[in-house]
Amino acid sequence: MLVLFPEIKPYKRHHLKVSAIHELYIDETGNIDGIPVLFVHGGPGSGCDAASRRFYDPEVFRIITFDQRGCGRSTPHGELAENTTQLLIADIEAIRGHLGIKQWVLFGGSWGSTLSLLYAQQYPSRVLALILRGIFLCRQCDLDWLYTDGANRVFPDYWQEFLRAIPKAGHGDLIASYYARLTGEDELAQMAAAKAWSAWEANCSKLRPSAEAMARFTNPHNALAMSRIEIHYFMNKGFIAENQILDNMASIAEIPGLIIHGRYDMVCPLNNALDLHDRWTDSALHIVREAGHSASEPGNIDALIRASQEIAKKLESAS
Repeated sequence: MLVLFPEIKPYKRHHLKVSAIHELYIDETGNIDGIPVLFVHGGPGSGCDAASRRFYDPEVFRIITFDQRGCGRSTPHGELAENTTQLLIADIEAIRGHLGIKQWVLFGGSWGSTLSLLYAQQYPSRVLALILRGIFLCRQCDLDWLYTDGANRVFPDYWQEFLRAIPKAGHGDLIASYYARLTGEDELAQMAAAKAWSAWEANCSKLRPSAEAMARFTNPHNALAMSRIEIHYFMNKGFIAENQILDNMASIAEIPGLIIHGRYDMVCPLNNALDLHDRWTDSALHIVREAGHSASEPGNIDALIRASQEIAKKLESAS
């Protein structure tokens, strides 16, 4: 089984101003003359870390990571103003232009798969290939699964903890109730809600519980950005039309795609990947037998590295 490539430091860092409010953090690693690959992180609001650079051979790829608006090392932290899906798509295109890249591979997981697909549909000529994990199509049924009825049946104990942060009167619409807490003036209630929201996602994200993942998700700095930005996007249905991604797959049908999805993904159930694969002519679906949602699970790591190697061979043979 393949494991992550050794840790590697960026050879260049950028701070790109994309609006009067927002500045993005970007770094580059690997081979400056290699195949450009953009790591599109999840959440929305989770940000990148050192592991984000380790799914690719640094001798083959020019590895680009960035923190989306309001999270990670981008500023201002946790900012919801001027933070929409359409603006994130524009940011990705601005990064491409800033770095002088003609075409690139997009590597996205969870919300990162959503954003990668939407970018590709808007700019298909810019995309060489897509490597996507833990597909999230941002439909109402996908939100309902995690925040109304679905995952709660698998993790009823964790669900009780998730409910505890909200008064019983607000349990009928947890997304709206958490939104009110996370955007309210009471800082103590806001932080309690941020930790509870993030803990629920951490508890659902792995096949085997991980204290390390829980600590990372519930770290106050990380939890506040992820919870506020996620709830902002989910209150607005991802700023996209219902079923928008599947309805527009014809525009990218011929872009090569590798879909990696854990069979026991409790954050984004496997039917997301099957629905996408059925609409995508040039895609291959690999169901990881012993994995959940997280990119850091051994089976998902192995499959993602193999996918990056496969795409590299395909692109090199075509050039």
